[in-house]
Amino acid sequence: MAAVPAPERGLTMPGDTSWFMRDRFGMFIHWGLYALPARGEWVRTTEGLSDVDYQRYFDRFDPDLYDPAQWAANARAAGVRYVVITAKHHDGFCLWDSAQTDFKSTNTPCREDLLRSFVDAFRAEGLRVGFYYSLLDWHHPDFPVDAYHPLGGGVAKRMIEGMGEEFSFETLAALPEDIRKRNEDRDIRVYAAYVRAQVRELLTGYGRIDVMWFDFSYPGAGGLPGKGKDDWESARLLELTRELAPHVIVNDRLDLPADHADVHTPEQVVPKEWVRVDGTPVVWEACHTFSGSWGYHRDEASWKSPQQLVRLLVETVACGGNLLMNVGPTGRGTFDRRALDALACYGDWLRLHGRAIYDCTASELTPPADCRYTQRGDRLYLHVFAWPCGELSLGEAAGRVAYAQLLDDASEVPLVDSGRALKLPVRRPDVLVPVVELFLRTDAP
Repeated sequence: MAAVPAPERGLTMPGDTSWFMRDRFGMFIHWGLYALPARGEWVRTTEGLSDVDYQRYFDRFDPDLYDPAQWAANARAAGVRYVVITAKHHDGFCLWDSAQTDFKSTNTPCREDLLRSFVDAFRAEGLRVGFYYSLLDWHHPDFPVDAYHPLGGGVAKRMIEGMGEEFSFETLAALPEDIRKRNEDRDIRVYAAYVRAQVRELLTGYGRIDVMWFDFSYPGAGGLPGKGKDDWESARLLELTRELAPHVIVNDRLDLPADHADVHTPEQVVPKEWVRVDGTPVVWEACHTFSGSWGYHRDEASWKSPQQLVRLLVETVACGGNLLMNVGPTGRGTFDRRALDALACYGDWLRLHGRAIYDCTASELTPPADCRYTQRGDRLYLHVFAWPCGELSLGEAAGRVAYAQLLDDASEVPLVDSGRALKLPVRRPDVLVPVVELFLRTDAP
């Protein structure tokens, strides 16, 4: 009746995922110039904005209410154990004082290395810190125009909006003549060296960094030429990362073989079982948004309900994974009310049910219908999505439970039918997802 064991990893120099698989719940933060248009982090591409168009946000980026200590307190109150922030997103804007570029926060009206105060504040709250680093850079002069680039003739906009058009190499060849000529003077090798220089800054200038979250590779994009391991010189980039920080966790988006990644990162999906690569279970982390966008989007209305948010965490851990839940701060440097309310849902629930999540994993036992199991040693946690009236059959756990209680108040749940079922109270506990803590018999087969 053991929990499913952690998967074996085949890396020569694997990152330290021991803490990662205990902590289970992280916060993603997407923040940058795109908070000002407030239409999502891909606004440069979706609206085809040139460098000149985008400059107006750089000239006015002044998050005067930015308080990283408050962000860290919000994260801690929500039950978050680690955080990953966008040091640089696809637009190329850097939140730190990089020596490699002028396109950085210290040159905006805010005049601040935003990563410095961020790292200090989150570490002070006892949270682990990771950096997201975009492999794309729509601002860099040596980054070639491609299907996702804002200067790509609207190709990416049509792809993102899902218009269902057929794309081909001829589509790319039809880009305006001045753009194709501009690519002739762009050298991806120069850009790859720039990436390594910035990663060196991030891994040597801010103390111990626990996660490097690279994003993303696209060797082919809708049938169009893209960029992958050869463009990023991924092998050299990973070698540098391992050299500077052997402990750091590296994700799977460098377009390298699967066994080069410490963690695999399905996005905006809810796996139904432990994630596998070539049939082998791997360490994994699902990243999700509260609504549809990663960056702040003022007018977005598709926010998940409190029940959906908690169920997402439960379903992820029940399949042996971590959840990285995203917040997109505003242009003034605050978490807006919708984000704070969503975080409070997690905090309130985890305060009572945290031991059914932290240091837990998938169980070998199949749960009853409309339920999920998480497990830690001889504690089996039954997350009840649909509250039944009366008894709940334990299925595969029948006869294996020595004692049962509701986790929110430690009130006993009687075992009935010779230990094959639970006698639940008629009234559902007033929590987003009720959990029954099952103490397994240590003498069970």
